[in-house]
Amino acid sequence: MAAPVVMILAVTLAASLAACDAGVASASSGPGAAEAAGSSAAALTGVSANPRATAAASSAVSHSAAPTPASAAQVAAHGAGQSRAQVYESVRQMTALGKQLFFDASLSGSGKLACASCHSPEHGFSPANALSVQLGGNDMHRSGMRAAPTLKYLQSVPAFAEHYHESDDEGDESVDAGPTGGLTWDGRVDRGSEQARMPLLSSFEMGSSPAKVTAAVKAAPYANAFRAAFGAHIVDSDDATFNAVLQALGTFEQTPEVFYPYTSKYDAYLAGKATLTQAELHGLQLFNDERKGNCASCHISQRSRDGAPPQFSDFGLIAIGVPRNRALPVNRDPHFYDLGACGPERTDLQGRNEFCGIFRTPTLRNVALKKSFFHNGIYHSLDQVVRFYAERDVHPQKFYPVSHGKVQKFDDLPRRYWANLNTEAPFDRKSGDKPALDEAEIKDVVAFLKTLTDGYQGASATANPATQAAAN
Repeated sequence: MAAPVVMILAVTLAASLAACDAGVASASSGPGAAEAAGSSAAALTGVSANPRATAAASSAVSHSAAPTPASAAQVAAHGAGQSRAQVYESVRQMTALGKQLFFDASLSGSGKLACASCHSPEHGFSPANALSVQLGGNDMHRSGMRAAPTLKYLQSVPAFAEHYHESDDEGDESVDAGPTGGLTWDGRVDRGSEQARMPLLSSFEMGSSPAKVTAAVKAAPYANAFRAAFGAHIVDSDDATFNAVLQALGTFEQTPEVFYPYTSKYDAYLAGKATLTQAELHGLQLFNDERKGNCASCHISQRSRDGAPPQFSDFGLIAIGVPRNRALPVNRDPHFYDLGACGPERTDLQGRNEFCGIFRTPTLRNVALKKSFFHNGIYHSLDQVVRFYAERDVHPQKFYPVSHGKVQKFDDLPRRYWANLNTEAPFDRKSGDKPALDEAEIKDVVAFLKTLTDGYQGASATANPATQAAAN
């Protein structure tokens, strides 16, 4: 039992609280918990949904400098010989606690902001509102510069690599996919334990502290359950309590039926249990067509070689020239630019021009439940997003400001970084050319994207909406 038990602990400790990634210059967060390798049950048997994620989880355990809670899981990690049933019970306890913590606003400095405030289960664990960036801080009026992404389907995101090569079972390792991975918009954090502290401690988000979190836990209805799961003296140390909170939240965020259930209509279609409408099928064809939408070049729509469901992301970092969102307070400074992987939030790649303007490709699963799109939240409908892809280069005046009769194209990326912009279809056209998609085709692509929403009732008898599982 030793190896499986150690693995379940590795997965549990490596997972983390997800954040709004409200990317501010002083403190921001990433898109959330998520490098955990598959479900807890899979870890118990030593089977991982993603080998890279398992390696990251194991590494997180061996490199963590934070105090580890004196929990049943810790005993297991030291080879104390917990039975399979005991490990499952430990995970069950932490999952239940993590769920309560996820919805607990008292953990924040304001007492008004919970994880669920920025990551609503009813909206695919994305924001419930249409704000470009979410508000937080002790007064609930502070904002960052990046939109809050979904927390779903992050279990397979690999660690960041400047040059990413597929594994043997997924593809040709000789192919360099370029910058790939990481848990944030700019890929700067690999481990949930590193990322998780950001939203709770950021003055622009939850604005809390280990002491505040400990006080909240002590006063919470689940205080006794927290001690039962992590040890009677866990709350004697603020740091130990804080890390236990992150562990419990991370365990909750590994719940497969909630965070990666694969219950969309498209999943049912791939399994031969649903039929797409004519519009949806045509939208899929346009989505995959390299001469039309070419969406699948980054948002992979086919099962992997080992038969795993598509993630609708290749996890790569790419520059597409999203227009500047002038509604963001940070953009009132005309000299400020959010350059993604080369800063300002990420610092290790500063000065390396080839990384400027690139952001990680998000999954498109549950994208129809979102109300803000792209890293700066500039668009608020799928129609706008697909239209931007189809017409960015042929009708740039629709998306960028016009000054003295000249379009100020790529207005949120200094010209010296334009060499990083993607020029593959549909971005392979010039002004005056025919758009990659016409009006009817845009509507069909949107129709297809709506098939990626979890909770399709015809998928199977057990395909209940993940949002219901999270809310109950």
